[in-house]
Amino acid sequence: MLLHGTVCTREGKPIAGALLDFWQVGEAGVYDDDGFRLRGHQFADAEGRWRLETVLPAVYPGRTRHVHVKVQPPGGSVLTTMLYFPGERRNHLDKYFRTECLMDVRETAEGWDAEFTFVLDV
Repeated sequence: MLLHGTVCTREGKPIAGALLDFWQVGEAGVYDDDGFRLRGHQFADAEGRWRLETVLPAVYPGRTRHVHVKVQPPGGSVLTTMLYFPGERRNHLDKYFRTECLMDVRETAEGWDAEFTFVLDV
């Protein structure tokens, strides 16, 4: 799965250097609590763009499919959230699900392509 997007202000100005920290379950639906598999961070580029190649997270008991993310502009506050997949049958059952955190997702010949724009108050 390719997960990508931008970080910007409410006015649409890119936030260069924003820190993005990701973690998720793997294909078996479990978190790696002993190592660092499917966990990591990166910084947005000068245009606020970010790009992560990962696996499609599995659905596991009690939750819908999602990816955890923390986003922090340089010198700013941390936003902790989750990104969700549209059309998942368990979305409405997940107590943490928020429609504003739905990614724009499409299936391509290369795999899943998911896009999201983080809009931060800075």
